[in-house]
Amino acid sequence: MARENGESGRDSWKKQVDDVKKIFEFKEILGTGAFSEVVLAQERATGKMFAVKCIPKKALKGKESSIENEIAVLRKIKHENIVALEDIYESSDHLYLIMQLVSGGELFDRIVEKGFYTEKDASTLIRQVLDAVNYLHSMGIVHRDLKPENLLYFNPQDGSKIMISDFGLSKMEGTGDVMSTAWAPPEVLAQKPYSKAVDCWSIGVIAYILLCGYPPFYDENDSKLFEQILKADYEFDAPYWDDISDSAKHFIGCLMEKDSSKRYTCEQALRHPWIAGDTALCKNIHESVSRQMRKNFAKSKWRQAFNATAVVRHMRRLQLGSSMGNSMDAGHAGGAQSRGQAAKLTATPSPNQPQPQSPAPTAASAVSQSQKPAQSQNQYHINNMSTESPPIPRKDCE
Repeated sequence: MARENGESGRDSWKKQVDDVKKIFEFKEILGTGAFSEVVLAQERATGKMFAVKCIPKKALKGKESSIENEIAVLRKIKHENIVALEDIYESSDHLYLIMQLVSGGELFDRIVEKGFYTEKDASTLIRQVLDAVNYLHSMGIVHRDLKPENLLYFNPQDGSKIMISDFGLSKMEGTGDVMSTAWAPPEVLAQKPYSKAVDCWSIGVIAYILLCGYPPFYDENDSKLFEQILKADYEFDAPYWDDISDSAKHFIGCLMEKDSSKRYTCEQALRHPWIAGDTALCKNIHESVSRQMRKNFAKSKWRQAFNATAVVRHMRRLQLGSSMGNSMDAGHAGGAQSRGQAAKLTATPSPNQPQPQSPAPTAASAVSQSQKPAQSQNQYHINNMSTESPPIPRKDCE
């Protein structure tokens, strides 16, 4: 059905196949990228679920180096917090990347759903990201597109690990184009040479958002926004940061350092007391953070290359169907009950707003102490759907 490509060199890792649907049953489209489509698929031989990235060869004309770069990066990576490339198939008209399926949903969805969320939770999340990115950096790989929507939970369980996805912009260090997202550090906007330090800046921005629910930079005028980033002009505004530890603020400051040569590396950040010690507070900050996340973040699902919410929805349908089948077999007429509905991210664009060229979120500015972070045309909104069961209060961390 499938055969290894006998050619030597860069094509030797492809498995030739006449019809990939003889190997995988395609369930539903999870999203579309610039020149690819991601499909939820079940391997017929094993029943295992995967995310299959389907790339038409005609769409690769002129972009061969881009996809070959992505594959070259993914084939090298083996880390517990990074989505794995499991296999590669090639037909006469398509290339298929068989990716590890992560079914736990997106970072902000899960935080908004929680009833209890602390600095310690944020520290644990950031530690996993740091560990994964440190691994990439040790291999000479710069992710260059680290942002919350590229952080997915492995499964729906409370203790699930976080996974880094989307290597569409990754490059081996020293090659390729510069990153171009609103999460870019000062040196990128200044068109200076970039290095691994760009990822460390992005992790700092993510940590900032995880502790207050809004980004550190914002202005509807792009030139003013860039000016803020170039100056690393951000603040820890009251009242949103009043209950956040000085250690957390110091940690963020070490990563969101304007001078990339002075910015913490991942190794240094992993040794910071807020990550490696016990300085992260255990006070519940869920109400304030989730409120700001609902106001300031969301994304247009149809613009996503990977719709994590669709995975959650489909997996729960499968789980519900299986449970109902088992209940009927056992003679229980009531069937199984779903454990809850995932928070959905839906777009609420301004009617006068032109579609942005990049799916990356526009960052938000520091706000005055008497004013909440402003909503804008370029910001995103989370609609948290009601759940079928109330959140379970979590015990204070030890």
